[in-house]
Parts: sequence; C-alpha cells; structure tokens
Amino acid sequence: QVQVVESGGGLVQPGGSLRLSCSASGRIFSAYNMAWYRQAPEKQREWVATITSGSRTDYTDSVRGRFTISRDIRKNTVYLQMNSLKPEDTAAYYCNARFREYSYWGQGTQVTVSSWGQGTQVTVSS
Repeated sequence: QVQVVESGGGLVQPGGSLRLSCSASGRIFSAYNMAWYRQAPEKQREWVATITSGSRTDYTDSVRGRFTISRDIRKNTVYLQMNSLKPEDTAAYYCNARFREYSYWGQGTQVTVSSWGQGTQVTVSS
C-alpha cells in the first residue's frame, strides 16, 4: 500500500504564492506518474498538473504559466509551486500517485486565495 500525504496549503492573498508538497511511500517512487487535482466547493474534481516517471510535465490551461510541478526522487516528494494565485484557485488540492493499474490518493490540503483574513473567534461567556 502506498501512502500519499499532501502539505503546504493555507490562506494567501491574490497574487501571492504557495508551494504544495506531496510525499509518497514506496521504493519505486521514481516509477510513479504523479499528478495534482483540485476540487472547489460544489464542483467536480479537476486535473491540475502531471509529472510522469520520465519527468514530462503537463498542465491544465487555467494554471499553465503560473504553476510548476516538479519532483525530488531522493525525497520521494512532488511539489506544486503556485504563483500569481487567483481567488478561483481556491480549492482542496489532492495528490495522486499512479503506477500501472494502481492509483493512490492523499487526503488533500486546502488552498484559499482571498484578501480576507481567516477571522478570529470571540466568545463572551459568564
């Protein structure tokens, strides 16, 4: 069983940058085709970017030129560098590892692009 774990999400202002990381277990990481997907509220999950075992990359049109996918085989990690972020990039981002007929997903990491802050809870109680 391959474990896939994403990290690096958060809140960022429009025009800002984030780098997502995805680590995958297994001794044949270099043989995996790795991809990032995203899912916004009430929308279908959509493909964002792929890096193949041969390090060929491809991107969906809406992120091409702004996002860069890369991999570090020594660390069993794939990255998604996201620049010039837009509010429409807000979504849960998922990493997928694929080898032959096998496909593994992570739990996702939330990316929110907004000029608003996260807010802070105030509780008044007697």
